[in-house]
Amino acid sequence: MSVKLGFIGTGGMAGAHMRNLQNFDDIEFTAMCDVSEERAQQRAEEYGGNAYTDFRKMYDNEELDAVYICTPPFAHGEQERIACEKGIPMFIEKPVAVELEQAIIINEHIQRSGVITSVGYHWRYGGNAQHAKSVLEEEPQILGALGYWVGGMPGTPWWRVRAQSGGQHVEQTTHIFDLARFLLGDGKTVHGVAARGSMADIENYDIDDLSMVNIEFENGTIANIVSCCAMQGFGRVHLEVFCRGLVVTVGGSNTINRGRTEEKLSSEKGQDRDRVFIDAVKTGDSSKILSPYSDALQTFRIMMAASASFKTGKAVDL
Repeated sequence: MSVKLGFIGTGGMAGAHMRNLQNFDDIEFTAMCDVSEERAQQRAEEYGGNAYTDFRKMYDNEELDAVYICTPPFAHGEQERIACEKGIPMFIEKPVAVELEQAIIINEHIQRSGVITSVGYHWRYGGNAQHAKSVLEEEPQILGALGYWVGGMPGTPWWRVRAQSGGQHVEQTTHIFDLARFLLGDGKTVHGVAARGSMADIENYDIDDLSMVNIEFENGTIANIVSCCAMQGFGRVHLEVFCRGLVVTVGGSNTINRGRTEEKLSSEKGQDRDRVFIDAVKTGDSSKILSPYSDALQTFRIMMAASASFKTGKAVDL
């Protein structure tokens, strides 16, 4: 069986999936859809399939076995709903929306339709994260974690507009929030603070320069996750998890520290998220997908609670 794939959004993240998928002998690039006709046509010429600028026409004209939705956060909604109506499995890039209500509605469509979904939280599939999870599962208690996504500002124009990206903590640091959930469990209470003002010279910029989000998890573990896009030539992207006498760092040094001893987390590639999704589409068994939409929604709830807390200064119960 050759899985016929459609793509909605054919930019950078879509390109990463395409480069990986072209090595599979059981997929067929069937349709490429993008608001940029030129970009859609270029992808079609490079990988195959018909080019579209309207995903509705793509859905009407093509017989698809699965669709990759790689649009910016603000553009999610209708393409997921139609896929659910047609019973088409979806791989959806993160974040899944910019408003919680929209994500909840999409999830309701998915639950009613029963379509297979996978959200692009690729950190979960890495050998380092898998190793970290196995180590932490042996610990009697996880005390807490510190997470960071600190660096410069991406050049994509919509990224710096809150209504379109949700802000850095939603669009970028989402990987750290999700990794924290993967290793620590579901969130209970969220409180965040944010600072602005150092990036006033940048046109059409209305997001936070730096934010700090405190999370209390249902199991009593706590975490603080920092986002900053105001750095130049400096980066810090990792999650440190603390237990008694143990620190596990995923990303960055990728280490396990026990007192004076240090060992490396696994450097193996881990699972291929595209391979896992395609296999699920072929077999109907989605049990190996590590981040279905319903689970990704729980990560999204934490980030939306942080956004609300930035405004009110109050903690938000999930």
